[in-house]
Amino acid sequence: MLVVMKAQASPEEIQAVCKHIEQLGFRAHPLPGAQRTAIGITGNQGEVDRGNLEELSGVAEVIRVSKAYKLASRDVKEEDTIIRFAGTDAAIGDRSLAIIAGPCSVESREQAFSIAEQVAASGAQFFRGGAYKPRTSPYAFQGLGLDALKILSEIREKFGLRIVTEAIDSQSLELVAEWADVIQIGARNMQNFSLLKHAGRLRKPVMIKRGLSATLEEFLMAAEYVMSEGNYQVILCERGVRTFADHARNTLDLSIIPAVRRLSHLPILVDPSHATGKRDSVLPMARAAVASGADGILVEVHDHPEMALSDGPQSIYPIQFARMMDELEQIAPVVARTLPRGISAEAAK
Repeated sequence: MLVVMKAQASPEEIQAVCKHIEQLGFRAHPLPGAQRTAIGITGNQGEVDRGNLEELSGVAEVIRVSKAYKLASRDVKEEDTIIRFAGTDAAIGDRSLAIIAGPCSVESREQAFSIAEQVAASGAQFFRGGAYKPRTSPYAFQGLGLDALKILSEIREKFGLRIVTEAIDSQSLELVAEWADVIQIGARNMQNFSLLKHAGRLRKPVMIKRGLSATLEEFLMAAEYVMSEGNYQVILCERGVRTFADHARNTLDLSIIPAVRRLSHLPILVDPSHATGKRDSVLPMARAAVASGADGILVEVHDHPEMALSDGPQSIYPIQFARMMDELEQIAPVVARTLPRGISAEAAK
């Protein structure tokens, strides 16, 4: 169910409706919009008595939401969700493109700082780097853990880049929430429902990567798990799905972008690095992602990919990243977007 408040409804009226919903044994989710606030109701197994709600002060109407993903649906919130970051102009979900760049793994302080300086100089506003790495082989590099998080925090302090990094379990989730700006939930954990619920209780932006075989509804339901706990700062990320094709690591499903934008108010990014697994395919797919309506790009950059401890073949060189930014800057206006170039090269030094 969805309670739509009147445009002139006061904060006290909104709070009173939320309190009434909770007294009925349900959970209220106030979602402010440009013109009015909508209050989603979860926890109800059947129809909620509309009459009692419609009579409350400030209520315009009560609407039944038929979709399984209620809070992530445009039925609940028509306006696009925009996630902003205090102390910076960086945002995800507005008309500017969010560019997240960095190595697959933080391998050392020197390596991470070198890459951060170069992507910042090219205009990135977000830095990615794995501290905890879920690997297919137990013998592969698993990340530097807390030491990597501390390095990432230093990078934010020096270059002004917002930090995006992955949590793989409840223990790492608490640490990532403490040190990073965006918690990444990887493709392998997209349906780790206890982890999603835990992330929802931390009130930190959460980026969910699409699972290897997840349908659109399953993808949105993963977001719903986070939002059902009261965290509405959710970002979706398409990173390719597994198919019969063998010319790329995965198959990049760009058709999901207009589908998500039609059904959901949540921002959606594209990761062409994991989607293709091949360096020479990353830039073309990044261009295509922006042209198809993505809110931003998540890309792996490494200054010595031949020596990378993880995902070297799909990591682009800093000079390729700079070229990608120049190309995206030309494409952005065609789809009514802008590409903020972050900080200048001088400021990055």
